This record gives sequence, structure tokens and C-alpha cells, in this order.
Amino acid sequence: AASADTPAAGAAATRRLLDDGPVPDALFATSDLLALGALAALRQAGRRVPEDVAVVGFGDGGAAACAEPGLTTVRQPVEEMAAETARLLLRQIDHRGERAPSVIFPPTLTVRATA
Repeated sequence: AASADTPAAGAAATRRLLDDGPVPDALFATSDLLALGALAALRQAGRRVPEDVAVVGFGDGGAAACAEPGLTTVRQPVEEMAAETARLLLRQIDHRGERAPSVIFPPTLTVRATA
């Protein structure tokens, strides 16, 4: 059995979706790895991306830009999130008992060839 966040799992889920019909116009995967598997399953099923089915992933890791076709994906600013986490941790150490502020990092859409 495929683990939860792999191309194999994305391909298996996409094959199930295609078998259950009707074929959707678009797929959103909760990770780029799952989306890469979806791309492979769609290609094997003779579906064209994005003409038949648009595919969007989540994460914008290196694999998204290297995918063929390039994967449209939602980017989280991971580096900024890590830096802010470290800053907040240090603040908590210096100011014990204070509640840390909430920080929102807006995602951005990185449009490539799959949508």
C-alpha cells in the first residue's frame, strides 16, 4: 500500500477517481507529491493536462518546477515561516508567560503549465 503523501498515493487516488467517473475538470492535491502522481495517472489514462483536467498541487517544492508539464501549485513561504517561528520561540524564552502573537502567512499561487 502507498503511504499518504507520495506520488504513488496520488496516482492511486486519481485512478480511483477516474474509475468512479465522471472525470473532473480539475484536481487539487494537498501536496505537490500527490499532484505529481495525479499527473502520471492522468497521462496513463490518456487525459491531457490542462486541456482535459487541470492539476494544482500544494507546497511549491523543487519537484513542482521540474515536473513535466510544470506543476501549478500553492506556495507557502516556508523559509519565512521557519524564521518567524524561531523569532517567536526566542521571544517566548525571554518573555515567559506572555502569549505569542498569531502570525498569518498568505499563500501565493505559482502558475505553471498544469492549470
